[in-house]
Amino acid sequence: MVKALFFDIDGTLVSFDTHRMPQSAIDAINKVRESGIKVFIATGRHISAINNLENMVFDGYVTMNGCYCLAGKDQVVFKKSIPQSDIEAYVKYLKEVDNYATLFVEEKSLTVNRITEDVRYLYTLLNFVDTPVNPLYYYRDKEIFQLTAFFNEEQEQDVMKVLPNCIPMRWYPTFADVIASGVDKGVGIDKMGEYFGFTASEVIAFGDGGNDIEMLRHAGIGVAMGNARDIVKKEADYITDTVDNDGIQKALLHFGLI
Repeated sequence: MVKALFFDIDGTLVSFDTHRMPQSAIDAINKVRESGIKVFIATGRHISAINNLENMVFDGYVTMNGCYCLAGKDQVVFKKSIPQSDIEAYVKYLKEVDNYATLFVEEKSLTVNRITEDVRYLYTLLNFVDTPVNPLYYYRDKEIFQLTAFFNEEQEQDVMKVLPNCIPMRWYPTFADVIASGVDKGVGIDKMGEYFGFTASEVIAFGDGGNDIEMLRHAGIGVAMGNARDIVKKEADYITDTVDNDGIQKALLHFGLI
């Protein structure tokens, strides 16, 4: 029996082309929720950066790739930040070796150490407003839950040596979300299940990016969008159509939930 659905946002619920949810997805998810099935967001975004869900109501939010989980929009269910030793080491690396542009995500805010063309492209891709810029020393004593760091896959191995207690989650070639080890969207499913009363086997999860893989593996049924990368599709139990071609609605129809 399906008791809960978990949806990634970008490329799953929301089109990269239109920056909006298709009406078919809005209608289908509302019908599912009316039937008593709980519906959750599972995203790499900070809660303040979730700005594209058409005022829809969700039962909870797994944000920052599982590092910060909320029942509704206010009740913190689980949180895990990056160890301070890793933050200090990363700031030192940026100062002395290579000053990669990085979004530093705190509990209540997100700021960046510098603006580059890649950062501006990310803001356009995700329909973000510009974030404040802080000097590197600002971050030394701050509790950081996620780093969105603009290094590519070839550079990743060297950078991650500076962050031994973290893991990278990449869903776009130019940057990776870096979070504390032992956390991912699958962990977020479990934390929500403990709070609301369901197990991962009673979940259908939907995603399209590399940071969705653990969630798709962990859920009872993992659904990859038609626009997902091949490495994501390989981990899914079912592949639906693209986000722009009513993929969410088609999957919910396939599983008899609407």
